[in-house]
Amino acid sequence: MADIGFIGMGNMGYAMLKGALKNFPADRIIFSTPESIRNEEVHAETGVRYMQSNAECANNAKYIILAVKPQVYDAVLKNIHDVVTQEHVIISLAPGITRDTVRLKLGGNARVVRVMPNTPALVGEGMTGICYDDREFSLEERDTIEKFFSSFGKSVTVPESLMSAVVCASGSSPAYVFMFIEALADSVVKYGIPRADAYKLVAQTVLGSAKMVLETGEHPGRLKDNVCSPGGTTIKGVAALEECGLRNALFKATDACYEACSQINK
Repeated sequence: MADIGFIGMGNMGYAMLKGALKNFPADRIIFSTPESIRNEEVHAETGVRYMQSNAECANNAKYIILAVKPQVYDAVLKNIHDVVTQEHVIISLAPGITRDTVRLKLGGNARVVRVMPNTPALVGEGMTGICYDDREFSLEERDTIEKFFSSFGKSVTVPESLMSAVVCASGSSPAYVFMFIEALADSVVKYGIPRADAYKLVAQTVLGSAKMVLETGEHPGRLKDNVCSPGGTTIKGVAALEECGLRNALFKATDACYEACSQINK
């Protein structure tokens, strides 16, 4: 039996699989997806075996990663209902779908971990919010869960009531960051910087700035203030961003994302 079985191999599933290979050998991982071409592609790239069905995948691994869209969750849970036992650990990625919902649809006794990873897992810099009742799992199982998620980035454990907020903070927000990088790069291409150089200048600055927040422990506002000399170029740019409503736009994006999460399981 394999350690980890991925059901679904889209962008998120693939990113997590690539990360998992750092901590788990390829022969201890399996996956399933209905697309035969995708099966062959992923197997050729990673050496990981694929199963012919979701049920076969669940029947041959202990930790089952449900890396599928919320709209197909019911179908997938139905596929694996008859093979899931209390020995399995079900890891659910879907925003807005609670652990109780997954447990009930698997017969009421399944042990479920609810998580929200993000696509930077593909480069080993993912951020995952994790929710589970540690009383349901052995120390070895908790260690394996931590080992899995640390293979492609960092994680925080939160109560389930905050999981939709985690979607807003890290699950969906890489898209906003990519939009920021693209827009800022476009703005300097306008002044003559070659596009490839513009992307490199902006992306490395985003990476370095994020690293400063994580490694210095300083409040982001203080780090911002350190760049803003009185009457200087940066504070004028900051003032323009405030005038155009950057903060309000982010609050609105979070509200829209949170509302979408609340509608998924209704």
